[in-house]
Amino acid sequence: MNLENHPCFNAKMRGIYGRVHLPVAPRCNIQCKYCDRKYDCVNESRPGVTSAVLTPYQAMAYLEYVLEEVKNISVVGIAGPGDPFANPKETMQTLRLVRQKYPEMILCLATNGLGIGPYIDELAEINVSHVTITLNAVDPEIGAQIYSYVRHGKRVLRAQEGFEVLLAKQLEAIARLKEKNITTKINTIIVPGINDHHIEAVAQKMAEMGVDILNCIPFFPNEGAAFAHIAEPPKELVAEIRKKAAQHIPQMYHCKRCRADAVGILGQSNCSEINEKLMECSRLPEIVNETRPYVAVASLEGMLINQKLGKAEELLIYGQRNGEIVFVESRKTPEPGGGMKRWEDLGDLISDCRALLVAGIGDNPRRVLKERNIDILELDGVIEEAAEAVFEGHSMNFMVRRDIEACNHRNPMAGMGCCG
Repeated sequence: MNLENHPCFNAKMRGIYGRVHLPVAPRCNIQCKYCDRKYDCVNESRPGVTSAVLTPYQAMAYLEYVLEEVKNISVVGIAGPGDPFANPKETMQTLRLVRQKYPEMILCLATNGLGIGPYIDELAEINVSHVTITLNAVDPEIGAQIYSYVRHGKRVLRAQEGFEVLLAKQLEAIARLKEKNITTKINTIIVPGINDHHIEAVAQKMAEMGVDILNCIPFFPNEGAAFAHIAEPPKELVAEIRKKAAQHIPQMYHCKRCRADAVGILGQSNCSEINEKLMECSRLPEIVNETRPYVAVASLEGMLINQKLGKAEELLIYGQRNGEIVFVESRKTPEPGGGMKRWEDLGDLISDCRALLVAGIGDNPRRVLKERNIDILELDGVIEEAAEAVFEGHSMNFMVRRDIEACNHRNPMAGMGCCG
């Protein structure tokens, strides 16, 4: 491992080495007023955007493909689309798996810093060498204007109280990261009229704490965010802010505001093959160390996966015998009208199934069954082929339902709706 080969922390490497971000962290524990994560568009490059969310084992399958196709990857990172430590289980499991299989890779994280504290010792143990924390203010009156809320433990804190907790956790995390000799970068978003006059103070404080580099990122208005009405800062203002900050701490000048699923050289868009593989891997069944012997299927006639779960009066149960897919039995589903209990009872009914194959499913049953570690696969196809794919771990991309709505995001440069 050569730590000098990180293209974000070493500008000399930006056109030589690339990175891959594994989008395994969908949840976030704060709401920044400049952020909106409600939709994805393949034509956008900004934090919080991804074409799919992966589980740790799906991420490993995706990473294997990326490293075969893109030969100059030196860094594996986790940067969302939410916050890594609002998803600590998925984040830490992914990092451990990557370190075990690819010991030569630089491991990197980007976080808001609120929840990282309990994991810093383990991050150091598995040699996570680079961590970025987004810190936008060191003055509570300014910071309170940037965040709608901070979720700390089971409490939702707003305005100044929430920011004070966030800042305390950030400063504590920075101090501990430096104690562990972890290279630490601070991202600070330049929000005109909010903190643009305050960033030199941030730079001074970070320099005092031994932070390695500061990245002053120009605010970019996102449709749907609270700050959507604020204009992007002019280049002259950004240059002036960076010049003042550089008097205190080294600056990063080549940031490209990367997506949570970015791959390759900084500034290059993901190719269509990479995006397709990401989507395909997000549909892989979670069958690692799986011992449950069956899959459940919603079908109208017993041949195709063609029924939505809410309409299914029975589920067909399939297993595997001597390498062949066999029908085991049918099970009557709980009657409609039971609310959440209906889906809890269904979870009990198919607790010996590793996956449920349906043509469609609602949010409530999806959530209940996911909590029981039952994979939900929305497919169009022949039952035997899909069941075999589940048991053997094959790709089922050709059967995945394609009912995808456009994001309707308007491209301000083209003046038209997005076709991505």
